[in-house]
Amino acid sequence: RSSWLLLAPLLTPPIPVITAPPCSLCPEGAHRFQWIRNLVPEFGISSSHVKVLSSPTEFYELLKVQIKAAKQRVVMASLYLGTGLLEQELVDCLEETLEKSLQAKGSPDIRVSILLDYTRGSRGRKNSRTMLIPLLQRFPEQVRVSLFHTPNLRGLLRLLIPERFNETIGLQHIKVYLFDDNVILSGANLSDLYFTNRQDRYVLLQDSPEIADFFTELVDAIGDVSLQLQQDDTVQMMEGMVHPYQGDKVAYCEIANRRVMEVINSARTRQELLHAKTFHSSQPGSSLLSQQGSQASGSLKPEPDTWIYPLIQMKPFGIQIDEMVTETLLTEAERDARVYLTTGYFNLTQAYMDLILGTRAEYRILLASPEVNGFFGAKGVAGAIPAAYVYIEHQFYSEVCYLQQQERVQLQEYSRAGWTFHAKGLWLYLAGSDLPCLTLIGSPNFGYRSVHRDLEAQVAIVTENKALQEQLHQEQEQLYLCSGVVSTSTFEQPNRYVKLWVKLVTPLIKNFF
Repeated sequence: RSSWLLLAPLLTPPIPVITAPPCSLCPEGAHRFQWIRNLVPEFGISSSHVKVLSSPTEFYELLKVQIKAAKQRVVMASLYLGTGLLEQELVDCLEETLEKSLQAKGSPDIRVSILLDYTRGSRGRKNSRTMLIPLLQRFPEQVRVSLFHTPNLRGLLRLLIPERFNETIGLQHIKVYLFDDNVILSGANLSDLYFTNRQDRYVLLQDSPEIADFFTELVDAIGDVSLQLQQDDTVQMMEGMVHPYQGDKVAYCEIANRRVMEVINSARTRQELLHAKTFHSSQPGSSLLSQQGSQASGSLKPEPDTWIYPLIQMKPFGIQIDEMVTETLLTEAERDARVYLTTGYFNLTQAYMDLILGTRAEYRILLASPEVNGFFGAKGVAGAIPAAYVYIEHQFYSEVCYLQQQERVQLQEYSRAGWTFHAKGLWLYLAGSDLPCLTLIGSPNFGYRSVHRDLEAQVAIVTENKALQEQLHQEQEQLYLCSGVVSTSTFEQPNRYVKLWVKLVTPLIKNFF
């Protein structure tokens, strides 16, 4: 993300924080999180379908393999697509797959849908749009490229803010990559750094048609309210759709809310019916004949031991599900539970900070040291952004010390030579357990932007399976191994010196990065 814009706070008013009322968790075990299905669809799957990846290279190679193997659909949502050789190779894989489909007998089956952010995807002469136009020209019936434009960037504000700065107002920040019935959830964008030396998180959900359908429908819904890229590099809205920055803002946001909530609610209804059907067919009184029939047809699935809950946050459209669930998880985490929380950009909302400081669980918060911040060494004002994060971190640490919470709330800084850090998410260890039973993984950074400005999506993965819990535990340990514990002396180091102007400006701009 870019945070160069210093004038933005003067041009747009801050948005007030809204705190969700806490829910009560159910009793013991993984099923204590079933309350989440009151808000979103619950997808029960086998843990054998979940694979946790650990490196950018593994992520990149998997993307290429999955694109080449796809037969029905490729759906990719990201902030942007880079313009280097590695990104071009991805585009070439898409072209190869589309070409194969075109040459197959009958009409081509595969459909490719790509959702990016308009401002970030249009930056520069060579950009995400120019990378994808050849696909649109060659396969106009099979390829769709949607560019989301925030409704908050409009009028005088849109005219005044230069190209590099406009993305501070709001973005399409969701990262979902799906191929037929396989889904990759991540915080990584489609750019060479994320394929080489920018550490993130990635999870593959294999052979999960219901989850793939949900995210396909979600990306379609956002795509429907986005600008459609044309073969001549122009953009236009779908016929009859309100324009995001030229049309009425309230009407546009209402339509967008309705489209996205339709996806969430219809999937939730489908999953509830599926649960009811499964429950009744497993009862002792159910027909033995029908059970034998489903066994014979091979349709009887193993009992799920893992549950996936998609959490959506789109505050511009009045959708705050991820915020509500995250706040509830932080509120209800009991004494002696451990929460490992990580973010590449440590800039927590006031509500999240208050919950961490005011509740009983132990917290281990992993954040980027200045050297692995994506803005480290940048020219101009952007070069001061790592210092702004140091200042925010120091303020939070001082509050922890003031409240004498240093044992319960620990900050740890990720540091790795030649790498940058972009991992985000949460692992929850119940009291007395050495393994996590829940993780959050996806695009949100737990900051003001994620909650109030951008379109975000992540999943809560709840599992009873020890092998999957072990995978998640190892993922957490691997990330935290590259870190050091923050103490008072951390901020006395010469590289932690924060200039006075940065301290003065940070409170004004912190809601924009």
